[in-house]
Amino acid sequence: MLLEKEREELIIYGKKMITENLTKGTGGNLSILNREKNLMAITPSGIGYFDIKLEDIVIIDVATGNIVNGNRVPSSECDMHRIFYKYRNDIDAVVHTHSTFSTTISCLNINLPPIHYILATAGVNVRCAEYATYGTVKLAKNAFEAMKDRNAALLANHGLITGGKTLKEAFSIALDVEFCSELFCRAKSMGEPVSLSIEEMTSMMERFKNYGKRIEEHEKI
Repeated sequence: MLLEKEREELIIYGKKMITENLTKGTGGNLSILNREKNLMAITPSGIGYFDIKLEDIVIIDVATGNIVNGNRVPSSECDMHRIFYKYRNDIDAVVHTHSTFSTTISCLNINLPPIHYILATAGVNVRCAEYATYGTVKLAKNAFEAMKDRNAALLANHGLITGGKTLKEAFSIALDVEFCSELFCRAKSMGEPVSLSIEEMTSMMERFKNYGKRIEEHEKI
């Protein structure tokens, strides 16, 4: 089966989208790029994540946008995934969610500020892309622009999109952004949240590059 490994991974993380409360029903979508073949595997439109089978995943040629394999209708946001694979070499997986707090902030059409260091997995902040109708090339272009130098972007009045080298990374960033979005919403209800500086967030981004790796030399107290 073409891109069988990628299909299996999409099914696993599609279910996680529901169990981790990153979306409801059939909302949102996920994809993975096979860079060697220049093919992307993407979840189908209108099928519940716990009902998707391997053969339901749609395989698309990144260069042309044509369906290579699959009888299902691909996600309506196919172009929003494909634009990142065509023009960014640091993204091989994309996750789009309708997570509650990220979407709440997107409805304000504002950027998510750096109120917690964990947001550095996405960038120094998370910009909000200009609104465009779902499933359109305009939305894809707006999302791409908002996500420049970032691994995430809010989609105005819509949701969240994240990207990473792996689906695991893109999904983890979506969780981080949703966590920070919830913090922002809760802090806003009590007062004015204090943002971390750009310098601090840039430093955190560098530290995260070595997160989980053994560091032989480090500052000691």
